[in-house]
Amino acid sequence: MESGRAVLLIADIGGYTEYMSSHRMSLAHAEVNTARMLEKMIDAAPGFDLIEIEGDAAFLSRQADGDTGTTMAEILQAATAMHRAFHLERQYVTANLCPCTGCKGAADLKLKFVAHIGDVATQTIRERIKLVGIDVILVHRLLKNPVGIPEYVLVSEELYRIGEGVLPDPVHEVSPELEGFGTVHAYFVDVEDLDGSAEPLPAPSLQGRVGRTFAAVGKGLPYMLGLRSYRREASAQ
Repeated sequence: MESGRAVLLIADIGGYTEYMSSHRMSLAHAEVNTARMLEKMIDAAPGFDLIEIEGDAAFLSRQADGDTGTTMAEILQAATAMHRAFHLERQYVTANLCPCTGCKGAADLKLKFVAHIGDVATQTIRERIKLVGIDVILVHRLLKNPVGIPEYVLVSEELYRIGEGVLPDPVHEVSPELEGFGTVHAYFVDVEDLDGSAEPLPAPSLQGRVGRTFAAVGKGLPYMLGLRSYRREASAQ
C-alpha cells in the first residue's frame, strides 16, 4: 500500500435514479446512454485518472504536485470540459430517433462536481487501483449537501484556501453537517459561470442521430435479454 497527497474529483449525474426507473426497454437504453455520457466525461479530463465508476458518478484523482496555485484552475478546467462533453452527448441522446423514456428522459439529467485535496492510500486489488483514507470518505460525503442549484462545482474548505481567488464570482458558502465529520465548510460556483463564454453546443446531424439510435438499440439488447446487469443493480452490490 502506497500513500500520498491527491486531488479528488467526483462528477455525479443528477436525476439518475428517476432516469433509471423505467420499463425494461427504456431501462436498457438508459444504461447504454449513461455509459456513453460517462465515457465522454472521462475522456474530457485526461489530466485525471479514473479510479472507479460508482453507478451514476465518476470518481477521478491525480497526484497533488507542489504547485498548489494551479490546482484549483486545473479542477475548474476539467469540470468545465467534462460538463460540456456530458451535455453534448446528452443532446445527441435526446435527439436520436427512439421515443422511449430511456432516450428522451436524458433531457432532465444534470451534472455536478465535488472536489477535495488530501492524503490517500493506494491499494491494488485484482489489478484495480483503489483509494482509501479519511479524505476519500470526506469527498464522497460532500455529495450530500444543501446546495440549491442542480449543476455546480463544490470544493472543500482546504481546497478553497489553496486556490482562493481562482473561483469566479459569485462564490457561495455552505456548511453541511456530515456524518463522522460534523459541520464542515465548503464553497461552490454555478458550472455555467465557468463556461459562460463558450460557443453553443453544435446541433446533432441526421447521421449522428441515426447512429445514436442504432447504438442504443443494439447495445441495449444484452440488458433486455438479461445477459448483463444494470449499473444501478451492480453499484448496489
